[in-house]
Amino acid sequence: MKEVMSHLKNLDYSVVQQCMHCGLCLPTCPTYDATKLERNSPRGRIALMRAIADEKMEATRTFADEMYFCLGCLACMTACPAGVNYAELFEHARAEAEQSGALDSQGRGLVRGFTLRWLFMDLRRLHLVGHVLRLYQGLGLQTFVRRSGLLRLFPKRLRELEEMTPTIQQKFSDDLIAPVTPADGDKRYRVAMLTGCAQDLIFSDVNRDTVEVLARNGCEVVTPPEQSCCGSLHAHNGEWKLAQRLARVNIDQFPPEKFDAIITNAAGCGSHLKHYAKLLAGDSAYEKRAHLWDAKVRDIHEWLAQIGIKAPKAGTRTDEAWAALPASAASARADHENQRAKIEPRHVGHHDEEMIVTYHEACHLCHGQKITAQPRQVLRAIPNVKLVELAESTWCCGSAGIYNLIQPEMATELLNRKLGHVRKTGATVVATANPGCLLQMVNGARREGMQVRLAHPITLLAEAYRRAD
Repeated sequence: MKEVMSHLKNLDYSVVQQCMHCGLCLPTCPTYDATKLERNSPRGRIALMRAIADEKMEATRTFADEMYFCLGCLACMTACPAGVNYAELFEHARAEAEQSGALDSQGRGLVRGFTLRWLFMDLRRLHLVGHVLRLYQGLGLQTFVRRSGLLRLFPKRLRELEEMTPTIQQKFSDDLIAPVTPADGDKRYRVAMLTGCAQDLIFSDVNRDTVEVLARNGCEVVTPPEQSCCGSLHAHNGEWKLAQRLARVNIDQFPPEKFDAIITNAAGCGSHLKHYAKLLAGDSAYEKRAHLWDAKVRDIHEWLAQIGIKAPKAGTRTDEAWAALPASAASARADHENQRAKIEPRHVGHHDEEMIVTYHEACHLCHGQKITAQPRQVLRAIPNVKLVELAESTWCCGSAGIYNLIQPEMATELLNRKLGHVRKTGATVVATANPGCLLQMVNGARREGMQVRLAHPITLLAEAYRRAD
């Protein structure tokens, strides 16, 4: 009988045995903080992983449940004095859980088959679903369903999921961004722009803003209209082979040798994109190119800090001045205002007034990529911005990929904790650099009736450039 490959048993054992069990990770782990149970801590989870690697236990339902109770926020990696690569362990542990079949059920199989193995393997399918959702929302059917009371006939969990349905953008990235955007002024760099999955459907305006900011900072930007998922969703949910397949597709579409940098504006994607070499280790056709890929991937804040941010000039754009701009610029402003009105509480104030901004650090930006100073550098470059630090800014908001879908109680607890700290800042704008965090906090702020705007730091920078033109 053919032996089934074990992810943890076949993993480099030096990775598995790094943990010294010192416990310095415990205070930084949101799930341990909530339960005070050892098994809900990084140290406890690593002990389970090591037991499987040592062939002292098999992947059981209890093991699988524990791996999916973990947020994967990687705060433990920031705290760890031994440099334990928990991100690698976490992905292999979830792959082990999936391979064991411990969580298998017909319903779960259908959901994973539709989402991970079909929908997110070809973004044309995701766009199709986006078009259907946009029609459902645009025709007022969503409003009708919500007001009619029909949702009361559904189970509580389905009602909660319906409330989390994001507003789909009127235009996706390929409608807003040219395949090649020339540099504004002297061309210094040639970069590729990754438009993402959720970012493309829900926050395509952020992609447009990112390309504009890059162009204003001397970059020629290549943005192919048809792109693929980066594979982070698959790698974080145990679909190792699908993640590898998507990595190969991306390397072929964006040959790293042709660009000075490959830009991402989504923290969760960026953390995964920088580790294609690990993912494709042993692949004779792609491993060498994957190392070059990893060296070229840059988070947008990281890249701007590296090349030097062109600071916007202070200025206030009047409606008359906006009307005098080229149609593309005026359209950008109108699209942004329309979308913001749909998904965010209305921000009251004028552009020449001081804007009080606080910054929530997406886990995979601060812990996964160790990027903390650069987004603040971007925000401080914007005229009339007062940056107020957020307590527990590096503490997870509960989004964590699809965590808020599969662990709603813990996700809500973390979201409420985050919003409580936001209130204390007195900020009118919360900046964060991940679509999952943005959507999680938009939904939470709406539910709580908070008059605060949620925005990507790059959107705030793009708006500042336009006001000063």
